[in-house]
Amino acid sequence: MSFSFLRSAIVAAVVGVAAAPAGAADITGAGATFPYPIYAKWAEAYKAETGVGLNYQSIGSGGGIKQIKAKTVAFGATDAPLKAEELNAAGLVQWPMVIGGIVPVVNIDGVADRELVLDGPTMAKIFLGEVKAWNDPAIAKLNPSVKLPATAIAIVHRSDGSGTTFNFTNYLSKVSPDWKSKVGDATAVEWPAGIGAKGNEGVANNVIQTKGAIGYVEYAYAKQNKMTTAKLVNHAGATVAPTVPTFQAAAANADWANAPGYYQILTDQPGKDSWPITAATFILMHKQPADPVAAKEALKFFAWAFAKGGPMAESLDYIPLPESLVKMVEKTWSADIKDADGKALAN
Repeated sequence: MSFSFLRSAIVAAVVGVAAAPAGAADITGAGATFPYPIYAKWAEAYKAETGVGLNYQSIGSGGGIKQIKAKTVAFGATDAPLKAEELNAAGLVQWPMVIGGIVPVVNIDGVADRELVLDGPTMAKIFLGEVKAWNDPAIAKLNPSVKLPATAIAIVHRSDGSGTTFNFTNYLSKVSPDWKSKVGDATAVEWPAGIGAKGNEGVANNVIQTKGAIGYVEYAYAKQNKMTTAKLVNHAGATVAPTVPTFQAAAANADWANAPGYYQILTDQPGKDSWPITAATFILMHKQPADPVAAKEALKFFAWAFAKGGPMAESLDYIPLPESLVKMVEKTWSADIKDADGKALAN
């Protein structure tokens, strides 16, 4: 599937579900591009079943956090979870919605999907601008059987505030002391090299169009655009491909019950089968929403997604939350999200 077709299909789904019948309250949300494909798929099915529309702005995690804090949407979405102190200061509730993988994508003549192998330190050197060509000895050492061209490496990174960037740079900070000291991890960083693009969509498009390019995107964008992904050497020293089982292996390490505000980072997890850049994507809502009717509709949508959206998530290679975690989240809704009279908004 071409990038332009995917983009058009997703936009059509989101715009199409925004026009609900008279009397139905549209749900408004904004934020992360990481979950955009599955939110669009859920939205289309939910609209068909209930007549209620979803208008989700895929503007990046930073934008979603700003909009929910400004109370301009019913919910915000972020791949960079907020710590409990920030949640409490803003009067927000946070929970994970779905889990997926972030993958390096490349455009190298003669190199097939999952043929290239990279490890964390080498990938950090690439994005630091220190490894400049695909036949560099550091890359060649990891790929003795791959014919690597002398093509210059063209780095593509996010230009907007991004939870995908947070998780990607968090991983690089864990595996490279140089990256940690020179760049660090955040939703937006001072990139030492490369060109910026907006959203997972923008990074995917730039990599597709640029020979010698490398970037990082959520796996659904890579798969649906038939992009060339790289394997990674994980924390255990094993070489793994981006697949649902390797995402699940990393996610299995999460101890959600003991994570205040469900704050969990799933990068560089132990285990021979774990994908190194696995991430959850999160929803943010106010404990006492300015528009309780809109908040109630949003919670109905999320409950429906948990109950019926699992197969759709899996079809796009996201991982649905385990039932035990869903029950924890639903208890959080009942306990923490209330109207001005203290009445719980979740059914």
